[in-house]
Amino acid sequence: MTAHFASPSQITHWNEHVLANPDSGNVFQGVEFAEQKKLGGWTPRFVMIDKLAVTVLEKPIIGLGKLWYIPKGPGVTSVRELDDILSELQQFAAQNGVFAVKIEPELIKSDETLVDLMKFGLIRVAPIQPNFSTVLLPIKDDLETIMSQLNQKGRHAIRRAERDGVTVKQVAASDENCQLMYRLLADTAADSFRIRGYAYYKSFWQRYDTAKQGQLFFAYVDGEIVAGAYALVFGTKSTYKDGASVRERSVYGASHLLQWRVIEWAKTHGSQLHDFCGAPPASEINNPEHPHYGIGRFKTSFNKEVTDYVGAYDVIIKPTAYKIWSRIGERIVQRLHYQKYHENWY
Repeated sequence: MTAHFASPSQITHWNEHVLANPDSGNVFQGVEFAEQKKLGGWTPRFVMIDKLAVTVLEKPIIGLGKLWYIPKGPGVTSVRELDDILSELQQFAAQNGVFAVKIEPELIKSDETLVDLMKFGLIRVAPIQPNFSTVLLPIKDDLETIMSQLNQKGRHAIRRAERDGVTVKQVAASDENCQLMYRLLADTAADSFRIRGYAYYKSFWQRYDTAKQGQLFFAYVDGEIVAGAYALVFGTKSTYKDGASVRERSVYGASHLLQWRVIEWAKTHGSQLHDFCGAPPASEINNPEHPHYGIGRFKTSFNKEVTDYVGAYDVIIKPTAYKIWSRIGERIVQRLHYQKYHENWY
């Protein structure tokens, strides 16, 4: 097994290679996400480890070397598959002046898996992408069957919204609609979670719209927008990337109906598994003190089961440089970046 940078021909068809990975591909490993992250100063590196396509984001750290970040990857499905490629990844990273590699494989969290990862010498760190714990909904069956299998609360909310006149439309990611969606998102995020600036979201939504992988939705009551969502489809998976709603809701279930229309759209575009993209961990899903308790209640009205992944790990390439980075360097870099740009360094 060997690691090398992808050829120009491989990069041209990069998404096809990512979709051929054992995990059937992840949207955050796609070329569109790599291009989007250039706005934050990351340089995409497209790496092949034997037949595994690995999208790497790179940033230079003064005095330490390069940091590599593999968002929601590498695309393996077991600890054994990760073990098979780990030494090649470490050697290739070392050859390219890298001091650490941050990985986020979507491996299901279990005590056994966590122990195995520690045996590899990996360092568990804070996750970057929001769906390290999430709610998944299989949507391979016909819509009637999917609806019948939803939690009673979810079915009731969808039907109630339909009866009360909520309508949902797919809209273009125009400048005007992006502004409307961002205002909704900013109001929803206030005092709850951080979001990036408008330029980032506009670029993201329009990039995926152009690539035919994303769709913006608005829900209306009496002609007024009450909720919005942006969804992605990548291969056989879909993702509820961004969602927002007005604080004062005049009609119950508008966001549920909106999500159901997203699921309908995703299914017609080939999705068989819908990711609600983030929820409190399974151990905290019923804790009303959790900051995202309300988000979890909404998403588990579609499926009560929460899926916990192992999260993020650092692969140490240069121990001395990594020690400096982990003890003080990363905190300083993130603080200075936030002070200047008011957004997440990652």
